[in-house]
Amino acid sequence: MFFSSGFRIMSTVSMEPLLHHSVRESVRYALKSRIFKPSSWSCSTNHKLVFHARSFCNFRSSNVHALRASTTTDTDLVETLESTDIFFKETFPLKRMETVEGKIFIRLDHGQNNGNWQLTVGCNLPGKWILHWGISRVKYVGSEWDQPPEEMRPRGSIPIKDYAIETPLKKSSSSEGDALHEVKIDLIPTSAIAAINFVLKDEETGAWYQHRGRDFKVPLADYLLDDGALGPLSNLLIKAEVSPANDSESSNESREAKKKGRSLEGFYEEQPIAKQVAFDNSVTVSVRKCPETAKNLLYVETDLPGDVFIHWGVCRDDTKTWEIPDAPHPPETISFRDKALQTRLQPKEIGDGCCGLFTIEEGLQGFLFVLKLNKGTWLNCMGNDFYIPLSRSSSLLAKSRQGLSGSAQILEKNAEEKEEASLSAYTSGIINNIRSLVSDISSEKTRKNKSKEAQESILQEIEKLAAEAYSIFRSSIPTFLEEPIVDTEEPIAPAKISSGTGTGFEILCQGFNWESHKSGRWYMELKERASELSSLGFTVIWLPPPTESISPEGYMPRDLYNLNSRYGNVDQLKEVVKTFHEVGIKTLGDAVLNHRCAHYQNQNGVWNIFGGHIKWDDRAVVADDPHFQGKGNKSSGDNFHAAPNIDHSQDFVRKDLREWLCWLRKEIGYDGWRLDFVRGFWGGYVKDYLEASAPLFAVGEYWDSLSYTYGEMDHNQDGHRQRIIDWINATNGTAAAFDVTTKGILHSALERCEYWRLSDQKGKPPGVVGWWPSRAVTFIENHDTGSTQGHWRFPGGKEMQGYTYILTHPGTPTVFYDHIFSHYRSEIAALISVRNRNEIHCRSTVKITKAERDVYAAIVGEKVAMKIGPGHYEPSGPQRWSLAAEGKDYKVWETS
Repeated sequence: MFFSSGFRIMSTVSMEPLLHHSVRESVRYALKSRIFKPSSWSCSTNHKLVFHARSFCNFRSSNVHALRASTTTDTDLVETLESTDIFFKETFPLKRMETVEGKIFIRLDHGQNNGNWQLTVGCNLPGKWILHWGISRVKYVGSEWDQPPEEMRPRGSIPIKDYAIETPLKKSSSSEGDALHEVKIDLIPTSAIAAINFVLKDEETGAWYQHRGRDFKVPLADYLLDDGALGPLSNLLIKAEVSPANDSESSNESREAKKKGRSLEGFYEEQPIAKQVAFDNSVTVSVRKCPETAKNLLYVETDLPGDVFIHWGVCRDDTKTWEIPDAPHPPETISFRDKALQTRLQPKEIGDGCCGLFTIEEGLQGFLFVLKLNKGTWLNCMGNDFYIPLSRSSSLLAKSRQGLSGSAQILEKNAEEKEEASLSAYTSGIINNIRSLVSDISSEKTRKNKSKEAQESILQEIEKLAAEAYSIFRSSIPTFLEEPIVDTEEPIAPAKISSGTGTGFEILCQGFNWESHKSGRWYMELKERASELSSLGFTVIWLPPPTESISPEGYMPRDLYNLNSRYGNVDQLKEVVKTFHEVGIKTLGDAVLNHRCAHYQNQNGVWNIFGGHIKWDDRAVVADDPHFQGKGNKSSGDNFHAAPNIDHSQDFVRKDLREWLCWLRKEIGYDGWRLDFVRGFWGGYVKDYLEASAPLFAVGEYWDSLSYTYGEMDHNQDGHRQRIIDWINATNGTAAAFDVTTKGILHSALERCEYWRLSDQKGKPPGVVGWWPSRAVTFIENHDTGSTQGHWRFPGGKEMQGYTYILTHPGTPTVFYDHIFSHYRSEIAALISVRNRNEIHCRSTVKITKAERDVYAAIVGEKVAMKIGPGHYEPSGPQRWSLAAEGKDYKVWETS
């Protein structure tokens, strides 16, 4: 799962009669807590918009006398409407969400003291806005975020752990109305601050807003003054990508300005922003009996804006089975898939909104309807259709709370598709705000520099003990014991080292993308390709999250023991796992342990009460996440703001999760785990879970921001890979981790033609694979970075260079599903064949022979040579090399 930036949601809304004095605000609360309950998205969850219907009547304006009837009979009905007694009248509240667009602005100008500068960040949308910000310091490598000096913090600021500040935006004194909010930060020239980093948070919805999936970064100085004071200010807001050329030009301009004595002008930048805003409306329905015709006159009136359509029908008994009434029907009425009638409500002649008048034949039990807005928003009543009784003896309260029955159940499949589209949009917006949250890295500054001699040899059997030693010898220099160089032609024995470490020869396939859930039968599609994946050389497949989830992709789990997901049902899951085992491929389950979506609200309306097989209350939620009012202990990691963060320090929580993982191993047959968002809780808890469930292989997703200076990636990423190593240490070495460091460095090296980045200061691979290769799971793309999300897409056209690197190097390589079944298929297959044929494993040695601007080359395990980049390289030495694979800007050789 990846943190996402702004989001858009197709709205579906629940309503409840005012009569009951308990209007449900599940939609608003769902937005606040970012937990989308099926009951809150009623129309899409229970019955899409195909409604069994059968009878409807006519309507026009709220001024009854102004209604234009199409027939004499209709005119008579209008004239008698006011004279008859109303036997039913009800007003239903409507809550709808609408996307409102605005802007975030960033302005840098002179403060009240012309010797200083002032940074202003603002937003012109309504909301409770919070600036989550920090600073980058001069000459400090390894941290993008740190807390600013006390004198820079505006009044009302609150420290967040020890790396950031949160400052509320206040209404601008220079603006009219309540929309414009801003915060001003006075910059201190003597503070040696390189840049200010920030994201904007809407406290009402919990949404985080960034720039193209990256933190906003405002550079502040070129530091031309010898005393380190704040130099000329850049007139650029650093975007997600800044070319070295542009960065250099900006720096040169600043220097020229300094030499000429000119004062550099400030800047003003705007970024578009969109948020969902809740609006309150209502619909009123009244029913009268016409004494002359004995027909029911039903009047619908609403203040909803724009075009409003009513899908309607009638029912004859308590089953509420929709029927379409016989003609004639009101004007602008069409049949909707032969299940209902759809009629456009008419604009009122007086006032805003629209209305309609319907005549209903006698002998019918009730009138059923739902409303549709012109933007595709459907409104219903508490998850069910609106039900209006057509006789005095009918009970609205009892009937309005009943679920769908009879032929209405035919619509459930369509409803699920509607929910899928709705939640996917939200889940996509909401998915870009969360991955971009900053990590707590300031503790690096307090570490003492200690050196540690590399161990001359470590046998596989004592790796677990070595991992335990890492936590004792923590330092800012790699806190790991370097792995032994195995000088032998024989492969490492496939003996089990410790839980979760595998054999060393795994080649992992990610078996899904961001859209896979949409087919509804993904497990069966994978089953059909099991033999094909085996023949390509894959030994492990990573399957999507299996549990019932609020989000269709599976990363917002609710009932952990409910394994009927959008990818297929539990029986299909068992079947696909069994099939992969038959072709020799192990399976990894995607386990989301950091957070869980609640089933119920507490007395304050907060979603933090859990149902299903594992029933927890708010003690299972961490105490320091303000969104979910947990009563547990403080979080042992970084909070995931879209759902309640689980408190793993609680004994009952760990017990339940251990039992669940063991149950999955036994019931489904999973061989191991891919662990989602492990940055959110201490790795020691992972050790507990892995020792209990004894997986053959496990990998954690520890996603962290790399180090950048003025928008350009630093060459030294030791701080980044050290944090991943620290997490692996905390697990006692029982789990591997995705090598995000290697992915990031490959990005920059290939995109900028800076292949020198692929060698660190000691001549080793610069990622986790260079320090602890047996625990490094390398990759270039996954469902978050690629697919339709594209949060951090690998440089286009250079994917095969990336795969050449990870498939020839140590570590455990992962190939993304989209790339396997693409035009890269044959090239990927050739590289996997080279790896298997030459027995490259996770601890193979690497000798970097060239790392220059336009070419990188290495010899791996003495049997394989490779090069990537447009530059020239040919392997030399006593071996006889033959070309084994080649493509655009890459070649691989093997000894004959």
